[in-house]
Amino acid sequence: MLFSVLVVMGINLVPTYSKSEGEYLGSPFLQHCFKEAKKIVDDAYKYSREESLRRVRKDMVSPHDALRLLKQPRGDTRSAVRSADYMAQTLRLLHDRVHHVHKRSLNATDLLTPEDLMKLAEITGCAAQVRAPQCLTTPNINKYRTATSVCNNLKNPRLGASNTPFTRWLPAEYDDGISQPKGWNRNRRFNNFLLPLVRQVSNNILNTTDAGVVSDREYTHMITLFGQWNDHDLTFTPFSPSIRSFSNGVNCDESCEHTEPCIPIPIPPGDPRRPSGPDNCIPAFRSAPACGTGYSAFNFGGEPNKREQINALTAFLDLGQVYGSEEKLALYLRDLSSNAGLLRVNTEFRDNGRELLPFHPLLVQMCATRRRITNDTNAREVPCFIAGDTRVDENMALTSIHTLFMREHNRLARRLKRLNPHWDSETLYQEARKILGAYTQVFVFRDYLPHIVGNAAMRRQLGRYPGYNPNVDPSISNVFATAAYRFAHLAIQPALSRLDANYREHSQFPSVPLFKAFFTPWRIIFEGGLDPLLRGLIKRPAKLNTQDHMMVDAIRERLFQFVQHLSLDLAALNMQRARDHGLPGYNAWRRFCGLSQPKNQAELGQVLGNNNLARRLLQLYGTPDNIDAWLGGVAEPFVQGGRVGPLFACLIANQFQRIRQGDRLWYENPGVFTERQRAALSSVRLSSIICDNTGITNVPIDAFSVISRENPCVQCTRVPRLDLSAWTERPGTNHVGEQDRQVFQEPFDVQDNEVL
Repeated sequence: MLFSVLVVMGINLVPTYSKSEGEYLGSPFLQHCFKEAKKIVDDAYKYSREESLRRVRKDMVSPHDALRLLKQPRGDTRSAVRSADYMAQTLRLLHDRVHHVHKRSLNATDLLTPEDLMKLAEITGCAAQVRAPQCLTTPNINKYRTATSVCNNLKNPRLGASNTPFTRWLPAEYDDGISQPKGWNRNRRFNNFLLPLVRQVSNNILNTTDAGVVSDREYTHMITLFGQWNDHDLTFTPFSPSIRSFSNGVNCDESCEHTEPCIPIPIPPGDPRRPSGPDNCIPAFRSAPACGTGYSAFNFGGEPNKREQINALTAFLDLGQVYGSEEKLALYLRDLSSNAGLLRVNTEFRDNGRELLPFHPLLVQMCATRRRITNDTNAREVPCFIAGDTRVDENMALTSIHTLFMREHNRLARRLKRLNPHWDSETLYQEARKILGAYTQVFVFRDYLPHIVGNAAMRRQLGRYPGYNPNVDPSISNVFATAAYRFAHLAIQPALSRLDANYREHSQFPSVPLFKAFFTPWRIIFEGGLDPLLRGLIKRPAKLNTQDHMMVDAIRERLFQFVQHLSLDLAALNMQRARDHGLPGYNAWRRFCGLSQPKNQAELGQVLGNNNLARRLLQLYGTPDNIDAWLGGVAEPFVQGGRVGPLFACLIANQFQRIRQGDRLWYENPGVFTERQRAALSSVRLSSIICDNTGITNVPIDAFSVISRENPCVQCTRVPRLDLSAWTERPGTNHVGEQDRQVFQEPFDVQDNEVL
């Protein structure tokens, strides 16, 4: 049991190398640098892990503790991050010592032979991160996805796989041209202007009181939470596991010093939070670098000499947030005690007889929020839940969607077993997983994206499926993960509604302020379960992002506010993260999308349709070129039929176009499903999943749209369901036909001429 706990938490008991250092590295000087770097990194990781566990076990969780724990790399991601840190610190030490001896600046990698670099890559573990897998020996590679999505593309097996770098659509812009975040040097000017403090921008532009919230007249709060749920299928950028600087030992939680991996957010003068000063900041941490990028300059496919960040998830719509995006976690989440292909469920609690997610095996106190919130010192605390994505407990509405899809997997697996009693547990698990993966592809493209990117982008880029193209890179772009797909932060309501069977405020379990819904799995266990929450999501409207009411205080002023510590500011974090990743500014992305690039207040006012907002932005930034991409994107008026402006419509549509075309196992690609199965899948809706897995008996047909004459609330018996008869298989046969298998044998020649 202990080993499985450590595996899930990403604590590796096996070293990342198996031979002595001297057997790999020829230079004694390089050997010495590696040994010292390894000790620095390992000591920092050990200190950080012990400090984190001490806090969560002693009920000392602060908001930045919670965020850091959420963003910790685990399992294979942790190994990838550790390897990158070993290499980066080895080369830092080498560079510093050569510079000390020669009194001049040298690139450390210029001093090493190609053989030295290859040996260093091996011993640090970096080489293992890029070594090509053997796809032809992987079982059922043409039938089912691997957990990591390695071998989706048979020509380039790591395209879109988990634990690979985000791709760049425009070159990164770092302070030093290599790695330092934009604004790291507070005296550096961009386009002749200093960058404003991100917290100051948040205060001046995004401030919205709850009383000023405008509700969306077309779309429900489900569209907001589904967007978050979908994002957690595609992007996860881990922090460094260390809370201590590798170079000087500074604790990032206790200092406002800029030193890797600390990237504190300064509090400006006059901030309502607390008085400003040299030691007043919101602690924040840099995203972990990918192996061989940044100062290590040993390039593994990214842009040479520039830092890249890791995406711990696959780039495909495959419901990794349910199943996990690496093999060990995927295996842990399965119920291996039965032969029914089921996912693991909670063994202690049920929700009106229905399944709940299992508890996390490491019993830390991050979700022990009940006594503090209710002021009941005798209230029972429960552990966090565990699922395929570590953010499952971030808020209780997100937890409810996780639970819903876990139940649907188990429901499908049980029905498939009745249809095909000869199927073994592995087949049942993989077939149910494959169906749910198709669900999310249908829901995202048919039901969700049209409401977001609008009519024009759907026609141009996301309409009829053009076929699989192995030359399309589906990898998630840095700008999508760090800016564009964070648009929905401005559509979050300040409260999560809980409604009774008549869709009225629940008398026993009323609506919950959002800041009291973070890390509260106990609310689902002890306060009415999923049904009231899901009714609230499909009945209550989303918040409407307007230029004078952008982000609610629940996430701008009270994010993860469990105790009397300084809470986080999601708007400031978004902009700080983009600067950490070296994202170019607003106009660079407008140019990328073929849009105009405003040069002054008049032109910016025309683009935004708001001269006052343009003036306030330029008072901070000086020029439209410097506006943070996320802020510029969310400030634009909506495109027709959408809920983002022209810039984000372009970037989001571009990304999903690549995700679909670069996915060999996309549900519409011939051979993935039979024609009958594809037809059956086309009838399923999110409302169907709700009806089949809860006690809710009436729902709107479209869960994303408010109830209206065109979208009435109907009895569940009138909602289309999945017809599983198309999955019936006679013993001894294969339901993937001969013609379908032929497509997989030559996927490139068959498809290449039919796409762009």
